[in-house]
Amino acid sequence: MAHTRMRTLAPSLTEPRGYGLSLRAWDAGSAADVETWLRGYLDPEFQRWNTPFRLVTDIAGARDSLRARVRDAAEGRSASFRITDEESGTALGHIGVNEINPPLRLARVGYWVLPEARGRGVATRALLLASHWAFTELGLYRLELGHAVGHDVSCRVAERCGYAYEGTLRGAMLEAGRHDVFRDAHLHARLAVDAVPAASDGR
Repeated sequence: MAHTRMRTLAPSLTEPRGYGLSLRAWDAGSAADVETWLRGYLDPEFQRWNTPFRLVTDIAGARDSLRARVRDAAEGRSASFRITDEESGTALGHIGVNEINPPLRLARVGYWVLPEARGRGVATRALLLASHWAFTELGLYRLELGHAVGHDVSCRVAERCGYAYEGTLRGAMLEAGRHDVFRDAHLHARLAVDAVPAASDGR
């Protein structure tokens, strides 16, 4: 459903639930959350496809990184969620609605899944859930998803979640582990008026 204006993003948000998942706000004061955040950033598969501007290599760095995420959420610039199993509460990964642009009702989505949670449709289900939340709760109109060329898993997740491929952006992402070399990226996007895809069993 399209909205005529974007709603204000507040620090306390209803936790999205569905598809067997619960998306919960990260807590920078939680040792478990900080440890999970660090494990995600140290995962070789994460590092292969993502290069943060500030590298996270230890607990102190993970806590600072998570605090920055929490501040951004409180100030309406983004919304960051810990993906958890709805029944057990086990942490499975992260998904964020980032770079929120209220005038354009636009944001960029990004996610990662912990190694032990892969192959269970977590990324697909979390993206479906977060997309629905962003469109209905925030009143966004367009969500963009970018990934490095060659990251076929992310391509399939995007397509399953209704994010149409819109082209290749030259030199749009940092190369793995480098801040001075760039690589091409695929751009996918979904609009609030697009058809809602069904959940799948894909990764």
